[in-house]
Amino acid sequence: MRRATLRSGLFICTALCAFGSPAWAEADQPDRNYLPQEIVVVGVNGGYASDDGSSATKTATPLIDVPQSIAVITDDQLQDQAVRQLGDALRYVPGVSIESGEGNRDAVFIRGQESTADFYLDGLRDDAQYYRSLYNIERVEVLKGANALIFGRGGGGGVVNRVSKVAKANKALVEAEGSVDTFGAFALAGDVNQPLGENLAARVNATYEEFGNDRDFFTGRFIGVSPTITADLGASTRLTAGYSYDDDARVTDRGVPSLNGLPLAGFDSTFFGDPDFNYAATVAHIAHTRIDHRFSSSLSANLSLQYANYDKSYANVLPRSTDGTNAVLSGYRDLTARENFIGQTNLVWEGSTGPLEHTLLLGAEFGSQDTQNSRRDVRFDTGAGLASTVTVPLAQKIFVPPVSLTNVTRSRDSQLKTVSLYIQDQVKIGEHLELVAGLRWDRFDLTTKEILTNIDGSRVDEDFSPRFGVIAKPNDALSFYASYTRSFLPQAGDQFTILDPDAATFKPEKFTNYEVGAKWLVRPDLFLTAALFRLDRTNSRAPDPNNTGLTVLTGATRVEGAEISLTGNILPGWEASLGYTYLDGEVRTTTSAAAAGSRLKQLPKHQVAAWNRVQITDIFGLGAGVIHQSAQFASLSGAVTLPAYWRVDAAAYVDLNDRLSIQLNVQNLFDTDYFASAHGDNNIQPGDPISARLGIRVKF
Repeated sequence: MRRATLRSGLFICTALCAFGSPAWAEADQPDRNYLPQEIVVVGVNGGYASDDGSSATKTATPLIDVPQSIAVITDDQLQDQAVRQLGDALRYVPGVSIESGEGNRDAVFIRGQESTADFYLDGLRDDAQYYRSLYNIERVEVLKGANALIFGRGGGGGVVNRVSKVAKANKALVEAEGSVDTFGAFALAGDVNQPLGENLAARVNATYEEFGNDRDFFTGRFIGVSPTITADLGASTRLTAGYSYDDDARVTDRGVPSLNGLPLAGFDSTFFGDPDFNYAATVAHIAHTRIDHRFSSSLSANLSLQYANYDKSYANVLPRSTDGTNAVLSGYRDLTARENFIGQTNLVWEGSTGPLEHTLLLGAEFGSQDTQNSRRDVRFDTGAGLASTVTVPLAQKIFVPPVSLTNVTRSRDSQLKTVSLYIQDQVKIGEHLELVAGLRWDRFDLTTKEILTNIDGSRVDEDFSPRFGVIAKPNDALSFYASYTRSFLPQAGDQFTILDPDAATFKPEKFTNYEVGAKWLVRPDLFLTAALFRLDRTNSRAPDPNNTGLTVLTGATRVEGAEISLTGNILPGWEASLGYTYLDGEVRTTTSAAAAGSRLKQLPKHQVAAWNRVQITDIFGLGAGVIHQSAQFASLSGAVTLPAYWRVDAAAYVDLNDRLSIQLNVQNLFDTDYFASAHGDNNIQPGDPISARLGIRVKF
């Protein structure tokens, strides 16, 4: 990638300078055992519950004191469900729907807001479009509602944060696991943590995985390696550093088209593509370092640096429509190279002014992002010449004519620079009342170039994002809260590859979240939460109903909902993660895209996600889970409906001894026929039929 050498050198130089400077680092990792203040953390070393809310505040804050709904999937739950991919983990989070992502990336709806970019790794942006593995992840957090104060632009419906496994100096660990399923897919993984002295430890996580499912021609593989080190550089300073190499290659599968307002039935295994052409490959390098330093009992600071390089290509032939007799296909190949550099620093002061106790956060973040993107279109050899689309007979095995590629039809180069400053104060007023208030300022400087037409575009956005919350605590285990947050997203979209004339002039989109809720720490290992919320989105661009080809800033939507969850040890030997969400969302302004009152796309009114593990004896346990989503529209057109479904999963666990365990997971136990996700009206992904995975885990 262009400028890679320069950026790599900048990262190394900055990291070396950080080693020799007064230390700072991200203080949002409870597993480092080095937070600026004591925090109750459960579930991190065992179980499904967690009371760690530090990712939501960048301070050591118990989850019960955060005025926001947060779902946490711990490592124990991920292992019990045999989950290896982020998208599979998020299916068990109510309020989150999975978007098919064109068969080549993670994409989600959180509270009805679609995003391919609101993904974070240890609190730092990881926004490239690719599939994320969980082999080196300690837990997954979904922070719901507008999150701009902590995470910056976007995050209108929420963000997904992955917390990395890090080296620990207090424990030697060697784990190995392997698994195979009934589709022939298998995975091998290892985790080695080694103390190298009282103040130094190293850890390596690695995996090799081959994919498979019931879809014709689907295959692929993933390679991941992630070393980390942790070093105490004196009594008050800790360094953590890590690197991950992720190499993902798989068939690009765009699913099935629709017919008469429903997904095409009877073709759940049919591949509407060319197995020799449909292919997606991503290589991601992410290097990061953090240094924590405590100046005194009340003052600490931190610095985080991250360099990320993504190289991605994907090609696909995909279905456009069907009349029940024939199917229409088209296709293209897309290449993207992205390079991110992020630096973030925070100063945290804990003290009092008279009767008020404060946790004051002052922070700054600087980032640069360079992206190159190009596309070539598919041409089909129909025998009578080359065509951009082709109509083929509908069959269980689709015949695709020979394909070729045009010259480059799109070539874009973009540079994004961001500067952010923020302040937050968590104020404790007496024993029963707390306030959280903050403000973030972002400068967003984007330049783009359409190389084929030699058209440049640029814009600068500066915006403020406020946060305010009040928490009432009758006692330490119970809280009631109300909050107001706002986020923004520049009109260039969430990937920022090109500016069109409208995007260069229109104001950013705004997301405003109002929320009230309650949190009850029933026991240290059992957490009950509930929330009511309203999320308004304004300044969305939409087609002008009166002027064809023009857009207007009349787009506005509203989502209202409620959610409740119970997570942790319900009874001795019974771990559970149970949740329900109700969502009601609509378009509030009429455009040619949709009339006011239209329901938002991929927004199920009811969602249920429940997972349980019950330990029957000392060596034997059972697991059971259920996922439900009510009917939803595949797109804003409202022309195609994804039917409601219930999916039941099950598991059995045998712990032969402290070192050896065997696990059997069965997905879709009752072989339900359902459609799991969509990307528009004619790229709909059928859910997998019943399958089983057998795994073995060994500890040394």
